[in-house]
Amino acid sequence: MEDKDNGVNPYDKLICEDDFSTNEQQFFSNQEKHQVSMSMVRPESCLNHYRVLIVSLAVLACILLAVDIGVGVYSSKLTNGQNTITDISNELAKLQATYNAEIESRDEAKKQLAKEISEQQLTKWELEHQNRRKSDYEKQYNQIQTQIALLKSHLPMINDGCRHCLPGWTFLNSVCYYFAFSDAISSRSWQEARNFCKRQGADLAIIESREKNIAITNLISNYQDPSRHVMQSGYWIGLRDVDEEGTWRWLDGTRLTEGYWNDGEPNDLGNEDCAATYPRSNPFKAWNDAPCNYELKWICEMAPRSAV
Repeated sequence: MEDKDNGVNPYDKLICEDDFSTNEQQFFSNQEKHQVSMSMVRPESCLNHYRVLIVSLAVLACILLAVDIGVGVYSSKLTNGQNTITDISNELAKLQATYNAEIESRDEAKKQLAKEISEQQLTKWELEHQNRRKSDYEKQYNQIQTQIALLKSHLPMINDGCRHCLPGWTFLNSVCYYFAFSDAISSRSWQEARNFCKRQGADLAIIESREKNIAITNLISNYQDPSRHVMQSGYWIGLRDVDEEGTWRWLDGTRLTEGYWNDGEPNDLGNEDCAATYPRSNPFKAWNDAPCNYELKWICEMAPRSAV
């Protein structure tokens, strides 16, 4: 009754408790269901997340490994490159030193070559000098031999000249002749040459015969200096055409009947009024006319004296 007085319905209370129990059971049932549902859903989702995480970490690890490998390779290449550069630098230094040594050796070789060329040139000049001296000696030797041969051939005429002629004169074809062979005697004009002869008691030579002309031409040809032009080696003779142009007369007044003129001579080129004989191989072409003031050697002639 007290329960009734308190206004509490026991049924209601029971119902409430039942309801509470029911509700509590429902709540716990729902919570359990929820827990069951969570327990059923969460492991698979976490597994997927873990797998993604693992894959991401693996990919990242691979990337890091690749980067590390690349950095290692690059570092290795860089180190190798630096070593290669060092080796190349060393080789270049060696090559530069070798090149410098070769350049220095080349310069020394050039200096030595220039010295050798200079000495060779000096030797060449000396050889040319010695060859010239040799040539001069050979010429002198040949001239001496020629003079010896001439003296030997001239000796009989000199011996006879000693008996028939003045000293230094030559006895030839029964006449005494003086030939101005010596270089110590200067050349003279026709008149000066005649004056010399007249002071010796003689006159310029008269060559009126074939025998005299051949003998005199051969003798002056033997004494000719090869270095002197033949036109500078003439000898005045006693023949001229001063009185009448074209009429040649000897100093004794006789008229020339046969002359031994060179081709085209006498041509009176430039007032050539005096005759000279020249050392030519052909004695029949030995004469030329020349200006009387032209300076040449000469030939004097005088009669021989009686032999003692």
